[in-house]
Amino acid sequence: MTGRIRIGIGGWVYEPWRGSFYPAGLRQKDELAYVGAHLTATEINATYYSSQKPATFAGWAKAVPDGFQFAVKASRFCTNRKLLADAGESVAKFVGQGIAELGDRLGPILWQFMPTKKFDPEDFGAFLKLLPDSADGVPLRHALEVRHESFDDPRFLYLARQAGAAVVLADHPDYPAIRGEDVGFSYMRLMRAQADEPTGYSATDIARWANQASEQAARGDVFAFFISGAKERNPAAAQAMIVALE
Repeated sequence: MTGRIRIGIGGWVYEPWRGSFYPAGLRQKDELAYVGAHLTATEINATYYSSQKPATFAGWAKAVPDGFQFAVKASRFCTNRKLLADAGESVAKFVGQGIAELGDRLGPILWQFMPTKKFDPEDFGAFLKLLPDSADGVPLRHALEVRHESFDDPRFLYLARQAGAAVVLADHPDYPAIRGEDVGFSYMRLMRAQADEPTGYSATDIARWANQASEQAARGDVFAFFISGAKERNPAAAQAMIVALE
């Protein structure tokens, strides 16, 4: 069965999007609903910095239509540490804060590691065993964004596959573009948007990423987010890719 392709951006509160992506005069409290009407996914950034209330997640879920999904960025207190094996308490706090309130709007959890974090097979393997399969009955999917070249290692790919975790494919000039093995879904973060390109990426590059997403959809759901780079262009890039997939 072919998976569903969801295309989005990082977050939804960004001043330069007002009057460019968001119509002039749109109330800030209506911006998430606007994202939900024009894109098919977004990453939640706020959860990286602090815990949120269950009611907040429930409100976000109600703001978007059926089929839309949020990728939830895991707390920095889980991943930005010397020993990942010691993250159990932080992982439990993050998972238990109320993300289950997103229900069927919950996409993957994004576990992002610092560019300075090197691959330690034993420690990383212990960390992966801390990641739960569900939260309050809602199934969880995990995506790993590693940024140090030491992770370009068959042992890392093996550990990720054994854990059922997707390896994030990063399109970035400084991070390794590591292609993970099939775990039933895939995750891309596209970070080379250019300010002088109205759609961030050229039409050729948009088509290339759309084709890759289509190929990956044969093996499960696909999540692709335009983030970073010339951030003001990312909504246009996401919309262009959605059109390219039609």
